[in-house]
Amino acid sequence: MADSAESLLQQVDDELQSILSFWQTAMPDPVNGGFIGAMRHNGQKLFDAPKGAVLNARICWTFSMAALQLNKSELRKSADSAYNYFAEHFFDPQNGGIYWSVNYLGFPLDTKKQVYAQGFAIYALSAYYKLSGNEMALKQAIGLYRLLEKYSYDPIADGYFEAFSENWQPMDDLRLSEKDANEKKTMNTHLHVLEGYTLLYKVWPDADLGLKISGLLRVFKERIIDGDTSTQGLFFDEHWVRKDTMVSFGHDIEASWLLQEAAEAIGDTFWLAYTRELSVNMAQASKKGIDDDGGMWYEWDFANHHLVKEKHWWPQAEALVGFCNAWQNSGDQSFFDQMLRSWNFIRQFIVDRHSGEWKWGVREDYSTMDQEDLAGFWKCPYHNGRACMELIHRLKLLTT
Repeated sequence: MADSAESLLQQVDDELQSILSFWQTAMPDPVNGGFIGAMRHNGQKLFDAPKGAVLNARICWTFSMAALQLNKSELRKSADSAYNYFAEHFFDPQNGGIYWSVNYLGFPLDTKKQVYAQGFAIYALSAYYKLSGNEMALKQAIGLYRLLEKYSYDPIADGYFEAFSENWQPMDDLRLSEKDANEKKTMNTHLHVLEGYTLLYKVWPDADLGLKISGLLRVFKERIIDGDTSTQGLFFDEHWVRKDTMVSFGHDIEASWLLQEAAEAIGDTFWLAYTRELSVNMAQASKKGIDDDGGMWYEWDFANHHLVKEKHWWPQAEALVGFCNAWQNSGDQSFFDQMLRSWNFIRQFIVDRHSGEWKWGVREDYSTMDQEDLAGFWKCPYHNGRACMELIHRLKLLTT
């Protein structure tokens, strides 16, 4: 069990190596290239599973950033492989943008233009450019940014529309997944467009892009975040009328530090002050989603007083960074203590000792949610890999 910054740093470093090793050894597709579309919790590889844009972009981002941080040639090779597959198979050469998915052979499968996926593609391409200096990757990232501004940005009510058809026309079903509400604007897509734009700005500090990041921060402040509760709405119509009654603890703690990262990237003093204070308030509000064991519950429906008593892998990962960031901003020891509790919960219940990856999650009785994939369309090294890299970077600054 981690009980100090030093012990946490060592354990997180070991865990990052384990996660990266899993994706380097278990998931590459030796026949069709890229990475296998899915793996079950029992280790069964689904070689014929669809390959998702989000999964493959996140893999490219993870290995690019890990290669930068750890300076290991084998990680650079994995980043090169991930980028090359993504660039060859996911770009629409006729209409521009990224396909939602390709089949296991690499041919277009679902050709819709989900803005969420475009955001992750920008994120991945920017990371790969930062690693490699590959000008084509930067050109591709800038091209996707300009497509979003052309087709997705709403000049009337602000923000970004959720999804489009293959040729960037309006469509009826805008959802990321079946569990989502079919609304034109969502917190989730805005958060990850902001995330992609932030990293793009770090490698391409364009003035107009900086203004767009500032505009997204304004959307979060004025439209998405409830100032009274420091929580976020999830689904909205085109006029920003809220259409949900949910609190997503994982998204709130994730946004608490990603919004600050965006403000730091553009160096705006107003947004820096706002997001630093907000990060502490959102982390404090997110404590309401923490169980006695230190794990973070999934969602709370405040209208129906219903708690979704599942602990998915990704809110636990985001809790590590969000509580660490709140501690750094405030000096409040309770945030540091919760970071340790989150980590110890992950080590005890979420890490899959057999594979080296993390489980999808556990139920209230700690049984594994093994109906979901260990790796697949949504399950990738992004949340947990990023959390480990963030903690290593932050804790090294404190312990050296």
